Amino acid sequence: MKSDEKRSHRLNYLLKCYLSNPEETEIYRRAKQMGVTDSTAKDYIRTVIIQAQKTHTKNF
Repeated sequence: MKSDEKRSHRLNYLLKCYLSNPEETEIYRRAKQMGVTDSTAKDYIRTVIIQAQKTHTKNF
């Protein structure tokens, strides 16, 4: 699996988790469990929150 595919799968998983429990600390913890660095986990958090806001805006 290519790295961009892996990132996409991880972000989709984290987005699903965030939508069910919108806590940044939970997303960070789950990202760290995936074995990513602190900076990557923080990047994932930012990306997931932006995507969640887009999803929320699109639904309303």
